[in-house]
Amino acid sequence: MNLASKQPIGIFDSGIGGTSIWKEINQLLPNEKTIYLSDSKNAPYGQKSEEKILELCIKNTEFLIHKNCKIIVVACNTATTNAITYLRENYAIPFIGIEPAIKPASINTTTKNIGILATKGTLNSSLFAKASNNIDQEVAIIEQVGEGLVELIENGQLVSNEMTQLLNSYLQKLMQHNIDYLVLGCTHYPYLIPQIKDIIGNDITIIDSGQAVAKQTKRVLESNYLINSEKLVSTHFFYSNTNTDVLKFVLGENKNYKVEKLNF
Repeated sequence: MNLASKQPIGIFDSGIGGTSIWKEINQLLPNEKTIYLSDSKNAPYGQKSEEKILELCIKNTEFLIHKNCKIIVVACNTATTNAITYLRENYAIPFIGIEPAIKPASINTTTKNIGILATKGTLNSSLFAKASNNIDQEVAIIEQVGEGLVELIENGQLVSNEMTQLLNSYLQKLMQHNIDYLVLGCTHYPYLIPQIKDIIGNDITIIDSGQAVAKQTKRVLESNYLINSEKLVSTHFFYSNTNTDVLKFVLGENKNYKVEKLNF
């Protein structure tokens, strides 16, 4: 066995949203140890400049490398679209990035109109522009910035009057364009799926990147001989630089994890 295979998977996000990715990875790879870094103090990344996003991603990456992680999952669409190329070129560790799943939506749409709800930082990135240019040009991508959604989630207001008002406003704008697919372009947004479904109904299919990212993580681990084959109870460490209550809430009951607040 490759000794490095026993090292943890590192995951970082601009807050708690990437835990939606962590859950998919943990379900698919139950033998793997994980270390999750929530940079909630700087959330959301989507309102920041590309230079600031890169600076934060470098800081997060070096924290996880210091923790001996064998692979790093950038569990943030904005961080991926703005920093993944630099990270891959400058660190000798595999990186898994996250991009909005517009390709499967564009392939399966029948109305030729797909909606994407994402942060400003993701929608304005060159990587997203490149991905958009690579899909069928007959398919229209209707973009909607989800301004304010991440902040509400980070503050524990997943279900609130303000959240309902914002979601209604954003989703109604998208629905006016006869979309049949809604792509969630932020890892925080899967926590809003029940509320989103109440608004958009059953005729619009919601797509997020969680399962695809977990499968890609497994493929990269396998190709680098880094899969942990030891069938032991895995331990998971979660670090946050703000109040950890919301992080504990979204994780739910799990005896195999530890949550710690950092000055980071």
